[in-house]
Amino acid sequence: MLTGLQVAVLGGDARQLEIIRKLTELDAKVYLVGFDQLEQSFTGAVKEKLAELPFNELDAIILPVAGLQPTGEIEAIFSSHHLRLTQGMLEKTPDHCILFTGISPPVLTKLAAQTGKTLIRLFDRDDVSIYNSIPTAEGAVMMAIQQTDFTIHGSSVAVLGMGRVGMSVARTFDSLGANVKLGARRSEHLARAIEMGLTPFSIDQLPKEAESLDIIINTIPSLVITAQSIARMKPHMLIIDLASKPGGTDFQFAKKRGIKAILALGLPGIVAPKTAGQILASVIADLLGDINTTKGD
Repeated sequence: MLTGLQVAVLGGDARQLEIIRKLTELDAKVYLVGFDQLEQSFTGAVKEKLAELPFNELDAIILPVAGLQPTGEIEAIFSSHHLRLTQGMLEKTPDHCILFTGISPPVLTKLAAQTGKTLIRLFDRDDVSIYNSIPTAEGAVMMAIQQTDFTIHGSSVAVLGMGRVGMSVARTFDSLGANVKLGARRSEHLARAIEMGLTPFSIDQLPKEAESLDIIINTIPSLVITAQSIARMKPHMLIIDLASKPGGTDFQFAKKRGIKAILALGLPGIVAPKTAGQILASVIADLLGDINTTKGD
């Protein structure tokens, strides 16, 4: 239980609703900022204005998965108000107050450092990333179906990167009957592809491989789908880039060549916000439980 903990949820999207539900079920006192247009109510949660939050009593602040905007504003789809978390606000919080976010853009990283706050990047955790790879893979399938006029079954698909997301995506498309190739740099990743029954190739060979592909799904956060590869692609090629912004594709050259290339960010929150929210809620609740135990000691 989280009885006695005071947590502020600042903005966010539908995923935050699952976090709020979980925290209130565990008896935390939850303040909601940026939810003035949300008709749904939660027992144990109160809507509050940002300036009127009891910052000096907060044990944790939960930010949107994207952290803060470059301007310092907080994304809040359930509010029409502009919200901005400032250094002065954080300086009012207790020393043990923790900030939760999905990723941490420079403005948030700097703000946490200036105020001496612990910043937990949930998307850096292996458990969150592995769980999130499931809705990400399903979202990639959805996009492949929507953006092509041929079946996934029997198509030639290359997945670039053998990380947590790449492995789930490759396995999912393989199970749908695609002829999956896996592009990677490290020898152990190429070996894993063979173990999974997939066809491995070195990323350096992508220009040659591109000639016979129908779909490329990239998970590598660096420029790997270059003009050299795009120039050799068939007109019906689809590129789905799942890497963090700005992706790993030369989007400008792809557009020039008439190749459809999509930077697909935040798929878990788009295709399965309930599941994605439950994943975050479970991890946050566990971490807050540890904090509550420490406070009790």
